[in-house]
Formats: sequence, C-alpha cells, structure tokens
Amino acid sequence: MDVLSRLWRELSERPDGPLAFRFYIQPLMAIFFALRDGLRDARAGRPAYFWSILRGNVNRRELLRSGWRSVSRVFVLAVGIDLIYQLVVLRGLRPVEALIVGAVLALVPYVLLRGPANRVARHSRGIRESHGSVG
Repeated sequence: MDVLSRLWRELSERPDGPLAFRFYIQPLMAIFFALRDGLRDARAGRPAYFWSILRGNVNRRELLRSGWRSVSRVFVLAVGIDLIYQLVVLRGLRPVEALIVGAVLALVPYVLLRGPANRVARHSRGIRESHGSVG
C-alpha cells in the first residue's frame, strides 16, 4: 500500500512543480486534434468515435489506429516531459507514472472530445451519420 500512496502523492504534486505548463499545453493540443478529427468524422458521416470503439459498429482496429496517429505525438511528448520532470525533481525514473501522466494529459481529452465534436458538428449542419469506414 505504501507504493500506491507514494504514487498518488507524486502524481498529485506534479501540477504545482516544475514544468507545470504541460498540464495546460498538452491537453490543449489533444483537444485541438480531437476537434479536428471530430469535424472530419462529421463531414464523412461517421458515428461518434468513443461509442464506435465500444460498440464496434465499424472497424475498431482502424478507429484506434486513426486516433493513435492523431494523438501519439502529444502522448509521447507528455511521457518524455514527465520523465525529465522525474529525473530533475524525483531524482529517478518511474515509467508507470509517466505513462499515467501521458494518458491523462493526451489520451483522455482526445477520446472524450472527438465524439462530441463530431455530434455537435453533425447537429449544427444537419448531417446524418453512416456506419461506413474510417478515414
């Protein structure tokens, strides 16, 4: 249990420490890509991203690949900056913590916003959804 309490403590201290700018910049980058891809999905008449992955209405593997292509650089940057933070502040490496930070800063905002961006764009334009392929 000591490992979990240390993990939680170290993760919760990151937004107040050095390199705190990334807690704003990296989610904004992920949001930008989510909005861009959600608008593309709407123009192509594709269903919402997250629901499509969960329900498997279209090729799930291609959807995941498409999302990863968009957000992978943001994720890798988030992990890399967190590893630098760890070396400077914690004087060691904790790769699991870096992966958690990368997921929270890049993957979560992307997955949560790509589908709603698609739905808002479709609704505002009166576009109907098809159950076709991913582009």
